[in-house]
Amino acid sequence: MKHTWRYVVLALMATAVVATAALAQEVSFKDTVGDDNGPGTYTYPTDTVYLKGSFDITAVDFKLKGDKLEIAVTQNSQLQDKCWAMQYGFCVQMVFVFIKTDPNTGHTEGLPGLNVQFAPNAGWNKVVIVSPQPAGRVRSEVEQKVAKALQADVIVPARVKGGGRTITTWVDMKDVGAGDITKWGYQVLMQSNEGFPAATDLLTRKVNEYEGQHRFGGGTDGDCDPHVMDLLAGNAVGDASEVELQHKMLAYECNADGTSKKMATLNMVYKK
Repeated sequence: MKHTWRYVVLALMATAVVATAALAQEVSFKDTVGDDNGPGTYTYPTDTVYLKGSFDITAVDFKLKGDKLEIAVTQNSQLQDKCWAMQYGFCVQMVFVFIKTDPNTGHTEGLPGLNVQFAPNAGWNKVVIVSPQPAGRVRSEVEQKVAKALQADVIVPARVKGGGRTITTWVDMKDVGAGDITKWGYQVLMQSNEGFPAATDLLTRKVNEYEGQHRFGGGTDGDCDPHVMDLLAGNAVGDASEVELQHKMLAYECNADGTSKKMATLNMVYKK
């Protein structure tokens, strides 16, 4: 009997250790301050609603909490909750969180309106769209504009919250995938929420040659430039060298007719 109880106690202790390890799964990244210029040339729209630093990622944190994955994206300005009647505590930002859960599979295509692709070894398995738009509208846009082959891997959270400088969302782990989140690859793209997007764009704001009231500048008037203001690069520890790596990933070339000759190609970052 004593031996039996000893085995039971040991088994319970082992279970507790495993459970504690799972609950403790966290991944944190930093990004250099002041690199919210895409490939190095992008400028903000001129309207005062776009505060300096609004699209400058400074940190991204992932935490496993029970059966939920908490995602927190911090940027370099105070969030605004009064513009455009948005209801989640922020209004100008829109974040795409690409996650690579399987080292052997993944999509290399980006989503409509981003004008990016992923390197062959950096294909994503899931993407979480963090938008201030109602979840129903985001899902409708996904159904209309995202390729059928990708739609099952697009996650639109039911709950999103902005506060201070941080946008937080929660997604079900069953929708993301099984495994250790500290082993996964991640890429986080900062875009801008666009309530009246182009027919082919997924609620994203365009980059033009010159900035306008509600248009980024420093790109092209064609559709060959990446529509991304900031992302994670290198080891994602906030080192100054990562700025050049960002610019390299977002480098692009256009044909004379404005179509893409060389598309911006992205890599994943991993916890070190």
